[in-house]
Amino acid sequence: MNDVQMTIAGNVVDEPRMRMTKNNHAVTTFRVASTSRRFDREQECFVDQDTLFVTVTCWRALAENAHESLHKGQPIVVTGRYYSREYTVNEQPRVAYELEATAMGHNLIRGVTTFSKKTRSRSPQVEVDEGGMPAEASDEWLAKAEAEAEVEVGLDAGLEAADGLEPVAVA
Repeated sequence: MNDVQMTIAGNVVDEPRMRMTKNNHAVTTFRVASTSRRFDREQECFVDQDTLFVTVTCWRALAENAHESLHKGQPIVVTGRYYSREYTVNEQPRVAYELEATAMGHNLIRGVTTFSKKTRSRSPQVEVDEGGMPAEASDEWLAKAEAEAEVEVGLDAGLEAADGLEPVAVA
């Protein structure tokens, strides 16, 4: 797949908004403004160029961390897959640009930050055998199924005996 990768250095334009999908995945969106500066030889000073506004979307753990860490006005650097989406408003075609972030952080040329590692719950542990392979648990399930079958046979035999019939063993 040929994804367009892009890195933007800019400022967070609005407070990041986090929501949960119906599958309970975190999604955070916010916009970044990036204004390039060029040296104008005629004026002998730096001049701001046009500002690029890009919507940034983060998923799962990155979404949760971005929502907690980023605030409006902060300088950041974002890397990810770049998309353009075409849509129509009042019969006018428009284009929206979106960056699906794969990594981001504060732009340290403009300030300092502190990092704290976020711990998340671990996935359930799987028992392994001597060879390091997942342990075979089918014996436990078979024993449990046989025990349940014996209980059902005992209940059926009790009903038949109560009716005066001869109990029959079920194989």
